[in-house]
Amino acid sequence: MKDGVNGVALAVCIFFFAAVTVMGFLAARWRKAADADTLDEWGLGGRSFGTWVTWFLLGGDLYTAYTFVAVPAAVYAAGAAGFFAVPYTILVYPLIFTFLPRLWSVSHRHGYVTTSDFVRGRFGSKGLSLAVALTGILATMPYIALQLVGIQAVLDVMGVGGGESTNWFVKDLPLLIAFGVLAAYTYSSGLRAPALIAFVKDALIYIVIAVAIIYIPIRLGGFGEIFAKAGDAFAQTNPDTGEPRGALAPGEGAQWAYATLAFGSALALFMYPHSITATLSSRSREVIRRNTTILPLYSLMLGMLALLGFMAIAAGITVDNGQLAIPQLFENMFPDWFAGVAFAAIGIGALVPAAIMSIAAANLFTRNIYKDFLKPDATPAQETRVSKLASLLVKVGALVFVLTMDKTVAINFQLLGGIWILQTFPALVGGLFTRWFHRWALLGGWAVGMAYGTIAAYHVASPTQKHFGGSSDTIPLIGETGYIGLTAFALNLLVTVVLTVVLRALRAPDGDDETSPGDYTADAPRPGAARA
Repeated sequence: MKDGVNGVALAVCIFFFAAVTVMGFLAARWRKAADADTLDEWGLGGRSFGTWVTWFLLGGDLYTAYTFVAVPAAVYAAGAAGFFAVPYTILVYPLIFTFLPRLWSVSHRHGYVTTSDFVRGRFGSKGLSLAVALTGILATMPYIALQLVGIQAVLDVMGVGGGESTNWFVKDLPLLIAFGVLAAYTYSSGLRAPALIAFVKDALIYIVIAVAIIYIPIRLGGFGEIFAKAGDAFAQTNPDTGEPRGALAPGEGAQWAYATLAFGSALALFMYPHSITATLSSRSREVIRRNTTILPLYSLMLGMLALLGFMAIAAGITVDNGQLAIPQLFENMFPDWFAGVAFAAIGIGALVPAAIMSIAAANLFTRNIYKDFLKPDATPAQETRVSKLASLLVKVGALVFVLTMDKTVAINFQLLGGIWILQTFPALVGGLFTRWFHRWALLGGWAVGMAYGTIAAYHVASPTQKHFGGSSDTIPLIGETGYIGLTAFALNLLVTVVLTVVLRALRAPDGDDETSPGDYTADAPRPGAARA
């Protein structure tokens, strides 16, 4: 580790940050419509993005600081268990190919901006819509927090992050700076800002990973040497548990946990509000179909990024906080100027998804809490103004989340959100194909899944300390039955099915369905079709 501030790397990083900040503000004029004061324009980019813009936007949305920091950090700490993120991003695309085009069609037919809009229209239930909206906002908080952790890790390694300072303001200054930059251009430009910046973000990431996967192994003696050193390190005994630190391949006892974690994460990924927001911003259902076939290119990048965890071990990187392992690897291995490029890639890779996430959560608040319950007669301009303000509050909530949780296990931030957001799957995906589920049954199943998932995560992650953190040398949130999120989802689905049978037998009243079968296959919105 280099002492003091890495001036060259910091200067390069600041250059790229300044460039994308300017781009963020200029994006307000990019493809701007005559009437830009609506949620369709601010929150969905005018629903006008084509294949390539959508590809970069979804890539910038889904492959985040979680990808560049938390996944290789998990591999660095626990070994092959951290690779669960690779198969889940492979599993997810066939899944979304079946339902995302249907969601796009019905949303464009009726002017839906959020998943809660669809649930409300499909099941005629404001209560179920509210549950989905609150879950989306809650699950987004830790995910945004994870992006801020990535920025803080980069600044810590460059020597400007406060390190172990006892002064909370100095220690957390990087998060406050990131909040200010992110809040300013998101408020000004809406979804167009991350859509434009995503081009720079993805270009930087591909350049960095291409160089890293060739240059670092050459310096370390090749992949054979890297795997040998990683294997030796994982074979060492953990003094706290008396067991091996990790493994190059999951053992027999860990295979079920690995499988459930990958499958549960795949089911959850496109339940997140930011995934749906990026999807609904596209101009046709064919754009969605094409993207599900080319987005797996990012999975190849993710696999190579995960290998950086093994490289950090082989390079002798020793850090107390695993999230610093990859930034520290870059600083040790690369020339200072290229380390600055790599740090900028991580930082911008955090800003882009954080912007989309805050916009998506703000849209949920505006459409499904403010408009549905507080001001039903809100005008489009009022909706947009409230959504802009709500996006700021969401970022504040994420700051509180990250400041009060243990950042050494940042991967938990994403897995915890996954537990919650997965409980909206029956209402959203089920509703896209059938109306057999009863609205009250869906609400009951959601409540059971949320309660079980939250309580189990609180106890399993840290049974002695009683918080949602975990051990830095394990993949947390795994119970005796596997990934807690998938177990909670199974309970949710079971309760939903049983209650639906009971409520159907009792002839409990259904809500009104404002959709029709043709809405789910149409390629263009009806003239003037929008939610009142």
